[in-house]
Amino acid sequence: MRAEVSLESIDEIAAYACIPISFEVTEVFDVVKSEHADAQLKLSLRRLGVSYLKDYDTISEEDPTKWARRFDVSKWGFFAARIDGHRVGGAVVAYDTLMVDMLEGRSDLAVLWDIRVALSARRRGVGSALFTAAEAWASARQCRQLKVETQNINVGACRFYSRHACVLRAAHPGVYPQCPDEVQLVWYKDLAQQPRTG
Repeated sequence: MRAEVSLESIDEIAAYACIPISFEVTEVFDVVKSEHADAQLKLSLRRLGVSYLKDYDTISEEDPTKWARRFDVSKWGFFAARIDGHRVGGAVVAYDTLMVDMLEGRSDLAVLWDIRVALSARRRGVGSALFTAAEAWASARQCRQLKVETQNINVGACRFYSRHACVLRAAHPGVYPQCPDEVQLVWYKDLAQQPRTG
């Protein structure tokens, strides 16, 4: 059965946060930089000797229920994915919000702030349905690009974004004080422009 994706309000954020975002880290990507300045960044897979569990929601300020205290979320898009009426995932898109550095001060850029799929529903197209909904929502607001941040330890997410035609444009080591070994990876996807209405 296919996932049904719908917009919802910030009032549903507690239910949204109940979907776990944790995953097991068994391998990581090392960033390989080309000698050519204009060459695309490459990722090289490295298996870890010891695996571990990563859960972004355990990082104090990353808990979804705290977002509205930190930011003006009035222009954000909140999505829920359901199968047979049961919540199995969600995504959040940030747009046109002061104090969100990831938006680069641009009004034509949206950021895929968060995307999560329940363990039981992974590899069933739920993430793709959410990503497609996020793209359409951003395009409808005349955004030219969708930006995504992930880390080199999230191999599954990197592969997911690559499959969805996102291009890795930047890699920044040392930006996470609480996780000094992780490398921030920044992806962009160019969006189809929709004609303005009204």
